[in-house]
Amino acid sequence: MTFGYSVPVSDLFGTQGREILGRLAVPEPWAGTLATSMRMIDDLDVEISAAEADLRSLGPDHPYIPLLLTVPGVGHLLAYTIASEIGDIGRFASPKKLTGYTGLCPIVRQSGSTDRRGPLAKNGPKYLRWALIEAATHAARDVRYRDRYERTKHRLGRQRGAKVARVDIARQLAEAIWHVLTKNEPFAPAGPAMTLVA
Repeated sequence: MTFGYSVPVSDLFGTQGREILGRLAVPEPWAGTLATSMRMIDDLDVEISAAEADLRSLGPDHPYIPLLLTVPGVGHLLAYTIASEIGDIGRFASPKKLTGYTGLCPIVRQSGSTDRRGPLAKNGPKYLRWALIEAATHAARDVRYRDRYERTKHRLGRQRGAKVARVDIARQLAEAIWHVLTKNEPFAPAGPAMTLVA
């Protein structure tokens, strides 16, 4: 962009982005900085892949990991993060208690008949909140959550709709996780009853 080239890809260091960068005639010292940055990204990718392989090999040892992997949007890294931040699911008497613990609920100030809702409480573990928001970003594309996400996003408008919709899905995931871990069963959302026709 500095040298007047357009960037038609979202990830400049991904496969297509690297092809574009390879064709550009970037002068020094920027060419050297670019090459160094790409080597650093490659080195970090190798380390991240090794860490992910370690997590996958350790996964079956933790009773929550296989169950959490059935929840939409949750991969190995997020499953480990959620399991370690929640600890024993028995600490939470209901799905609402777990959702409140995440800090994804708005601050509510009530006085008499006045009810004011503010920003997110953010009183729980920040990595649990991050993991649920990250999972919600992916779960928003899942057929079971897509309609709810889109409705909330459009209802609230372009400026804040997508963010609020992600938080809403993250709260839904927290409730689903409580049910999955409490019942010790894979994710299976309740849906409309299917009528069998003979």
